[in-house]
Parts: sequence; C-alpha cells; structure tokens
Amino acid sequence: MTRFLFIIPLVLMTSTASAQQQPGHDACARDVSRFCRAQMNDGDMVVLACLQQNRARISKGCQQTLASHGR
Repeated sequence: MTRFLFIIPLVLMTSTASAQQQPGHDACARDVSRFCRAQMNDGDMVVLACLQQNRARISKGCQQTLASHGR
C-alpha cells in the first residue's frame, strides 16, 4: 500500500513535467524530423545546433520557441 501511494505522486509529477515541455517540442518536431533527422539520436544540444544552422528554413513557430528560450 505504501508503495502505491508513493508511485501516484511520482507519476503525476512526471506527466506534468512532460506536458510542460510539449509546446516547444510540438513547435519544432516537424522541423527536427525534416532538417535534423540524422542528428536526432545525438542529443538535444546537437539537435539544437542543427535547428540553429537551419534557422532560415525552420517554421515560424519553431523560430519563436528558440527565441523565447534565448537561442
């Protein structure tokens, strides 16, 4: 019973954190798969660098997401 009560808040925190990250992810998901597919498994910073290199070609939503995060 104690384990069950411990797991519920943990699952809720995890789902809340992933939901908060979703808008930026959604804005750039298509651009990542379009321009940075080869780097997708190399880590977030490599993908970010790829998006920055392709900034002129990525969507306005992704550009705004990068700008709002200081990139």
